[in-house]
Amino acid sequence: MKNILYIASEAVPYIKTGGLADVVGTLPRYIDKRYYDVRVVMPRYTSMTQEMKDSLTYVTNFYMDFHWKREYVGIFEGENEGIKYYFVDCEDYFAGWSPYGTDVPFEIEKFSFFAKAALSILPVVNFRPDIIHCHDWQTGLVPVYLKERFQGSEFFRGIKAVMTIHNLKFQGRWNKDTVRDITGLPGYFFTPDKLEIFGDADLLKGGIIYADAITTVSETYAKEIQMEFYGEGLDGLLRARSGDLRGIVNGIDYEEFNPETDRFIAQRFNQVNFRKEKVKNKTALQKELSLTVDEKRFMIGIVSRLTDQKGFDLIARVLDELCHDEVQIVVLGTGTEQYENMFRHFAWKYAGEVSANIFYSEELSHKIYASADAFLMPSLFEPCGLSQLMAMRYGTLPIVRQTGGLKDTVEPYNRFQSAGTGFGFLNYNAHEMLRTIRDAEALYYDNRREWNKMVDRAMQVDYSWSVSAKKYQEMYDWLAP
Repeated sequence: MKNILYIASEAVPYIKTGGLADVVGTLPRYIDKRYYDVRVVMPRYTSMTQEMKDSLTYVTNFYMDFHWKREYVGIFEGENEGIKYYFVDCEDYFAGWSPYGTDVPFEIEKFSFFAKAALSILPVVNFRPDIIHCHDWQTGLVPVYLKERFQGSEFFRGIKAVMTIHNLKFQGRWNKDTVRDITGLPGYFFTPDKLEIFGDADLLKGGIIYADAITTVSETYAKEIQMEFYGEGLDGLLRARSGDLRGIVNGIDYEEFNPETDRFIAQRFNQVNFRKEKVKNKTALQKELSLTVDEKRFMIGIVSRLTDQKGFDLIARVLDELCHDEVQIVVLGTGTEQYENMFRHFAWKYAGEVSANIFYSEELSHKIYASADAFLMPSLFEPCGLSQLMAMRYGTLPIVRQTGGLKDTVEPYNRFQSAGTGFGFLNYNAHEMLRTIRDAEALYYDNRREWNKMVDRAMQVDYSWSVSAKKYQEMYDWLAP
C-alpha cells in the first residue's frame, strides 16, 4: 500500500473557486484504494459554508515558528466519499469572505505558512506519505521546505514530491527580500538556479525545481509551456526538466455530468435516444430565457470566465456579424466588465436570439450543456479545459481553438473521413473562428445525418476520471516503486 498526500488550496465539496477544486476533490476518489491510501490537506477557510465547517472534527493544535513569530496551527479532519481530509486552521491567514485576496505579499505569506504547516501536521496525525502531490503555486514551497528543513527528520526522509501545474500564468511571484523574510529560507535559495526569477522570487519555480516529477493537465500544454509564448518566463527551466514533465488530461465526474440522470435538465437522454429527446432541453431553455422558441435553430452555448484568456476578444470582433446568422447564443459567466457589458448589449440588441446570464449557476450550466447544439471555446491558451468535456458528454459539439487540452480532447471534423468530435481552428484569428462556426452551422443545417453521427462519436468518448487516475497511478509507481 502506497501513501499519497495531496496538498492544495481548494477542493470540492469544501470550497471551490475554479477547476483546481474539481481535480483535487474528485481525482483521489478514482485512485485504486486497494493499492493507494490517498489523503488531502487544505486550509480551513472561514468562508466555507457552515454546513461544511460543521462536518469537520477538531483533532489538536500546536504552535509553529513562522515569519519571526510563534503561529497557531489547528488541525481538523473530515471525510468525503471515502477520502480523509486534513484542514490547517489559522484565522490569522484563512479568515475573510474568499479563499484568495488581492494583497500579493499577504497571499505569499498565507500560502508559505500553509506549505510549512501542511508538512508539520503529518507526524501529529501519524500519516507518512510516500509521495506528496502538490497543486499550483500555493503549494510551490512544499517541495522546497521538504528538501530544505524537513529532510533532517527520519519521518520525512525519502518522501518524493510531485508538482502539478494547472495554469502556469499564476506563479506566486514577488520581491525577493520580502519572500526571503517571510519564508525563513537561507539566502542561497534566492539565486537564478533556485527561486529567483528576473530579480524576484517565484514560489512555483521553487516547486518545479525541487519536485521529483512535474505534471500538467494535458500533453499539448506540457509541450507548449516549454515555448517562450506559453512559458511565462519558465520555459527554459521546463525544457531543462522535460524528462520529468508529463501531461495528463483532467477528467470529469461522469456521475455528476450524466444526461441520463441529470436532475437539472428538462429531458434526460442518452446516446441511443438523443436524436428525439435532446432537443426538448433546447425548447425548455428557450422558454426559460425568453428566446424565440424554435427547435430547429442552431444554438451556441458559452459557459466561461469572460476574459481575454478565454478568447473573448475574438468573439467581440465578430459577434455582430455572427448574430446576423441563423443562430441563438446563450452565455453564462462573469469576468471582465467590457465583456459582461458586451453580452448585455447584444442581448438587448438581438432580443430573442442572444441570452446574457452574467452570473454563475451550476443548474443553468447543466441546462446549457444539454440544450445547445455547439459549444464555443476559442481560448488563447487552455491548460486542459473541462467545459469541452462536459459539452461532449451531453452531445453538444465543441468549437475550439486547437491549443493545450482543447487540442488533445477535441478531434476536428474531417468530412472526407467522416471523423471528428467537434470543430477546431488553429490561428488566434477572429475570422478563422467565424469561418469554423459557419462550417458547423452548415453541417447542422445541411447534413443532419452527418451531424448526428458526430454527436454519437462525441458522446462515446471517455474522459472520466478513471482513465486519468490510471495514468497518475503509473507515475506514482514510477516515482516510488
